[in-house]
Amino acid sequence: MPDKNSDIQSLFDGVREFNSVEFERYRELFGKIGRSQDPHTLFIGCSDSRVVPNLITKTQPGELFMVRNIANIVPMYRESEEFLSTTSAIEYAVQVLNVSTIIVCGHSNCGGCNALFADESTLKHIPHTRKWLELSKAVREKLTRLHIADPDVREWMSEQLNVVEQMRHLLTYPYIAERYRNGDLKILGWYYIIETGEVFDYQSAIRRFVKIQ
Repeated sequence: MPDKNSDIQSLFDGVREFNSVEFERYRELFGKIGRSQDPHTLFIGCSDSRVVPNLITKTQPGELFMVRNIANIVPMYRESEEFLSTTSAIEYAVQVLNVSTIIVCGHSNCGGCNALFADESTLKHIPHTRKWLELSKAVREKLTRLHIADPDVREWMSEQLNVVEQMRHLLTYPYIAERYRNGDLKILGWYYIIETGEVFDYQSAIRRFVKIQ
């Protein structure tokens, strides 16, 4: 069994080190952004613990407004009286913070994308996750029609197609579509490979992900 007390202690030790080392390094920056934020980019990524947006992009505090959820999914736009976490965060980033760029970042070995093809009984104990993944059913349906036998190929294809699908979902938001058409907002799709650190950018003109280098 993992030592939970040890895990907690490591978190406290991390806070102490942040206070004494990292915070001191950025003390002036934190002073400037302490009362307001002006991020240039909305980063929509997976909640996966191995994906660290600021590390991948080498950005400082205050540059990225982040939305993270299972499988970096963007619900299609709709008005509702429900509590809409991802939708409201996107709305705030674009309508209030006026970000100029939106990145949808998927990654390798994504459990959420893999679960798109799981048997119903496998997901029975996580009903809310199962429901959430319905937002990417178009990806599952497209790959099912292709009858891909190799599980490794299906894995990376589902992860990349999911990024493209979520980019399409963003354009169902009227205020995003308008800014995108006017050239005031860029939408990027990224695919991050955890074990190599490589990041690929989706090029819509050729419908391919091209390595950033």
